[in-house]
Amino acid sequence: MTKEQKDNLFVLVKSLSKSEKRQFKLYVGRLGVNEDSKFLSLFNILDKLNTYDEAAILKKGIVKKGQLSNLKAHLYKQILISLRLNPSHQTIRIQIREQLDFATILYHKGLYKQSLKILDKAKNLAISNEEKNVAYEIVEFEKIIESQYITRSLSNRADELSIQAKELSQHNVLASKLSNLSLQLYGLFLKTGYVKNDKESQRVIKYFNARLPKYDIHTLGFREKLWLYKAYLWYSFLTLDFLSCYKYASKLVDLFFENREMIILNPVFFLRGNHYLLEALFYLRHYEKFKESLERLECVTKEKWFPFDDNIDGLSFLFIYNNKFNLHFIEGSFKEGVPLIDEVLERLKNYSDRIDEHHIMVFYYKIASMYFGAGDNRKCICFLEKIISNKSLQMREDLLCFSRILNLVAHYEAGMDYNLDVLIRSTYKFLIKMEDLYEVQKEFIKFLRGLGDIYPHEVRDEFIKLHKKLKEFENDPYQSRAFLYLDIISWLESKIQNQPIDLIIQNKFKKRQLNKH
Repeated sequence: MTKEQKDNLFVLVKSLSKSEKRQFKLYVGRLGVNEDSKFLSLFNILDKLNTYDEAAILKKGIVKKGQLSNLKAHLYKQILISLRLNPSHQTIRIQIREQLDFATILYHKGLYKQSLKILDKAKNLAISNEEKNVAYEIVEFEKIIESQYITRSLSNRADELSIQAKELSQHNVLASKLSNLSLQLYGLFLKTGYVKNDKESQRVIKYFNARLPKYDIHTLGFREKLWLYKAYLWYSFLTLDFLSCYKYASKLVDLFFENREMIILNPVFFLRGNHYLLEALFYLRHYEKFKESLERLECVTKEKWFPFDDNIDGLSFLFIYNNKFNLHFIEGSFKEGVPLIDEVLERLKNYSDRIDEHHIMVFYYKIASMYFGAGDNRKCICFLEKIISNKSLQMREDLLCFSRILNLVAHYEAGMDYNLDVLIRSTYKFLIKMEDLYEVQKEFIKFLRGLGDIYPHEVRDEFIKLHKKLKEFENDPYQSRAFLYLDIISWLESKIQNQPIDLIIQNKFKKRQLNKH
């Protein structure tokens, strides 16, 4: 199937709301240009098209082929200027930058005192909103003006600015080192996944300690604490320390609730922090806290004061619905979770330009798992095929690996064993290419390869043998991770006890709840 052509200008036009389109046309009118100007005509054509079609645009005769790229670039710029003027996009960052621009204009006109007055207000706004990079930029600009012109009577002005520049610089350097460490650990996680043995664990510990800068927690501002907690969070995820994940994700979320204005200024970090908290709680199977945190996140995103734009809307959907799936997985309420699937698929269509393909594939794996738990193996296979057949996407190896294993199990459950041998062979070939397999995966593949030689009346005994082997890994910190992707132990118990898998998981969930209370 050929992919629909993506054009940046077309995607931008289609992302505009009705009010943004109306404002753009008013903005063009204020420019005093002819209403039939070419770039406005191009805007109207793109607005009416369902898919980007260059031939259809050229057919309208507003521009020749050789001039189209220049016209598109001009229209793109004009839309961005119009959006920048839109009150809904007037964030604190834009307001500070705007004040800095005004101060620069006044400076070049020789109105130094007026420029300094605006810079002082902008600097205070930047510092109070933890925008220390731009605050440092403002102080440096103030130093330039003060060093060139005698503008103030304060004799200690030079010292005051020098101290302020030094303090801001130190905060910015520390924040930069911590954000670099956080990003490097995230990159390491995407590349290698979770540690699989003591050797890998020691390597990550050494890597983290070598790059963690010295700090005094009492002198850190919001931004430095944010990056510090994120760095510790990724370090904890990598080393499978989910209690530590919970600790630092909680600190991160609490930091935002203690500074509510920062939620408005940094909604993406707020959403991600809540997602990390929910992920840690899911791995720890802390049901009540998980449910409470998910409900709180959903309530906050519906508050009138919570910022809203296309990006935030897409991320809110991504994190909230991922965790709604996880809630059903904890409870074992797969059949009750099935209606969620149609809602997610419908909304994924609307967010196709905002959610990357990897996250769409993660949704497909969760949908497949939901159908598997609900006993609809054919639909489970259908969604797993979407992942397995996707050759253009570089996904995490563990997701691809468990998609193939679940695919085998679903084929076996559905009685579609006429091509099971072929599937086992292709899965085995894929898995041996992986650098490090979990012992759980090795044992399971070994079991599946031997299935063909087992008589039907002996299958239950083989399930019991495999169950006994895998139970040894259940509390192993490196191996137990595999069971979070695919609850093979519960599936084996469903085969041994001749009960549906959702009933097995529900009984385990009820038992855990009783033990806690």
